[in-house]
Amino acid sequence: MGFEMKQEKDVLSKDQCKVKSPNPNSVNSPHIKKKKKKKDKDKTKKRGMRRKRSDSPADEITPVRRLFDTCKEVFSSGGPGVIPSEDKIQQLRDILDNMKTEDVGLAPTMPYFRPDYGPEDGSSPPITYLHLHQCEQFSIGIFCLPPSGVIPLHNHPGMTVFSKLLFGTMHIKSYDWVADAPMRDPKTRLAKLKMDSALTAPCNASILYPEDGGNMHRFTAITACAVLDVLGPPYCNPEGRHCTYFLEFPLDNFSSEGGDVLRGEVEKEGHAWLQERGDNPEDLNVVGALYTGPKVED
Repeated sequence: MGFEMKQEKDVLSKDQCKVKSPNPNSVNSPHIKKKKKKKDKDKTKKRGMRRKRSDSPADEITPVRRLFDTCKEVFSSGGPGVIPSEDKIQQLRDILDNMKTEDVGLAPTMPYFRPDYGPEDGSSPPITYLHLHQCEQFSIGIFCLPPSGVIPLHNHPGMTVFSKLLFGTMHIKSYDWVADAPMRDPKTRLAKLKMDSALTAPCNASILYPEDGGNMHRFTAITACAVLDVLGPPYCNPEGRHCTYFLEFPLDNFSSEGGDVLRGEVEKEGHAWLQERGDNPEDLNVVGALYTGPKVED
């Protein structure tokens, strides 16, 4: 996930794209030299070992900061259409698999997740997006969905996307394009169903890729839920990574073209026509809010 939204607050800024350099005055900075005592060398050495262990960044780093540092490493040499190595993918997935709701300062009792937190006209309730970080290489954000909240079917051009369901139950329906299939028209292409089922936390992070893994997906909240998203690289209109929304139609809706394309395949019900929509679908109801959890950067 991760896309343009109707924002209540300006949570995305160019300044957030800058990765801050280590603070040379930090107590953990390698530039700070520690004084040594000559007396009682053995005792000092033991105390130093204990101090080294207690001062270790691994003991102090938060899960959010660990996620940020891992993303910097995983996407350091990435770009549009570039998939990280299997080792790096597993490295980031291991971090996300262990992320919990409290690690990002959230709780299911927050207003974002209340069933009554939304319009009274029967339309989809608002989904809240919490922005944690964005730079040229990757972005990190959280979608907070109340029950029945829907993120419409959309794509992730040239991206590798990690999604971790922090709590709740969510239905996912996703597609990939059928390679070399002719387009019905300039805005309608044939796609193959990748997933059509529900996930319940705790569960492992899911991953989609530029060409497979369910690059186009729709999320529907069965219960209140929260999804932590990492996109590499993030959306960028000037670079051609524009978020496109789609409507889905059964093959039979457009004459026999689908049958001609899929002649000989058994599971025709696993395919659909996906047709591009406008930039602001009427069922898109996502607003931005300020992230107030643990710091992502120093």
